[in-house]
Amino acid sequence: MDIYVGSIPFKWKDARLKEIFEVYGEVTSAKIVIDKITRQNKGFAFVQMPNDAEAKLAIESLNGAEIDERKIIVNESIPNNAGSLDKNKKKKPYVKPENKEWKPFRGNNKGRRD
Repeated sequence: MDIYVGSIPFKWKDARLKEIFEVYGEVTSAKIVIDKITRQNKGFAFVQMPNDAEAKLAIESLNGAEIDERKIIVNESIPNNAGSLDKNKKKKPYVKPENKEWKPFRGNNKGRRD
């Protein structure tokens, strides 16, 4: 199961994150997201645990827990494309109304003196 960990201290490293979650079971990976420009962690991370029961126990136990003077947020990770449209669905093509007369754009009336 993929787990999202938010509001983590900026001084944490991947090893510290893995150490915290290994108390609840096997951890496949623990990755803190790093900013490409500043090379500082962005305050959130992702942890993968192969056993769902252990992962749910870790989520319940650690969500809202105060570690290193910060309350961390722990939730099940939702895939980035979960809310996107179905890939097989096609968008409807634009149909130009037939009875509309074309008029050139002449700007707006703001600042105009008559």
